Amino acid sequence: MRDQFSEKVLKVVAKIPRGETLSYKEVARRAGNPHAARAVGNIMNKNYNPKVPCHRVIRSDGSVGGYRGGTKKKIEILKREKAI
Repeated sequence: MRDQFSEKVLKVVAKIPRGETLSYKEVARRAGNPHAARAVGNIMNKNYNPKVPCHRVIRSDGSVGGYRGGTKKKIEILKREKAI
């Protein structure tokens, strides 16, 4: 069972449009806890729902950050979506 914060994070990420990104910090802020950027990363790492585009969540410094499928794959997807 997911906690309320995780559910909020997944809802925020599900709404990120193709071609756009949000930082882990911004997702945390929109989900109600601006200090939980690391938790957002952990939630994204455990996401297997293809309707939640976790590849669209990047680091605040503009680097892509981690991805369960590998950083190279994340970059490929973001380039294909014209997000980077």
